[in-house]
Amino acid sequence: MQNLGIQVLFQGNNFLRLWEGLWVSLKLAVTSMFFSICLGMLFGMVMTSTNKFVRFLCRLYLETVRIMPQLVLLFLVYFGAAKHLNVNLSGGTAAVLVFTFWGTAEMGDLVRSALESIPVHQYQSGYALGFGIIGVYRHIIVPQTIRRLLPSMMNLLTRMVKTTSLVVLIGVIEVVKVGKQIIDASRYTVPDAALWVYGVIFVMYFAVCYPFSRAAALLDKKLRD
Repeated sequence: MQNLGIQVLFQGNNFLRLWEGLWVSLKLAVTSMFFSICLGMLFGMVMTSTNKFVRFLCRLYLETVRIMPQLVLLFLVYFGAAKHLNVNLSGGTAAVLVFTFWGTAEMGDLVRSALESIPVHQYQSGYALGFGIIGVYRHIIVPQTIRRLLPSMMNLLTRMVKTTSLVVLIGVIEVVKVGKQIIDASRYTVPDAALWVYGVIFVMYFAVCYPFSRAAALLDKKLRD
C-alpha cells in the first residue's frame, strides 16, 4: 500500500502538477503582498493623522478586515461582483483583490506602529536640516520604518501564502485543488492516497514558508542587537 501511495504521486505528471499548483499559490501571494506593501505604506501614514474622523475611518476599515473571515470576503467579491455589479472576475483576480484588501489593512497597522515608534526628535532633526515633510519621510523616516518592518512583512507573506489555500473554493486551480483532483482520481485503487498527497503538500508549504519564518526571526534578532 505504501508503494501504491508513492506511485500515485509520481504517476503521469502528478508531482509536476503539484508544483505548478504551488506556483499559482505563490504568484497570488507575492502579487497580493506587493500591492499590500505599496498601499499599506500609504495607509499607515494616513493612520497617524491627527484628524479624529480620518483615524476613525482607518480604524473602522482595519477592524472590519480583522473581524470578517477571508473566506467571506472571497465569496463577497467573487460571487457578489457577478450578481450585483455584473462583473465576472476570474478566481485569481478576485483572490488578489481580497488578499490585497486584507494585506493593506494589516500592513497599514504595522506601518503605523513602526512610524509611532520612531522618536520625535528624528522628525525635528530633519526639519532642522532644512528638509520638508516629503524629504523627512523619504530620507529619514521611511528607511528606518522599512528596517523595522522587514520581520513583520515576512511573517505577513507567510500567512498570505498559507491563506491562498482558501481560493480552491472559488475555482482557482492551486496546489490544494490539484491534490484533491489526484486523490479523487485514485480513491478506489489507493484508499490512503490522501495521506500521501496532503503529506507532500504539507512539505511543499513548509519548504516555502520556513525560510521566510527563519529570515524574519534572524532579522528581528539582528535589529534588536
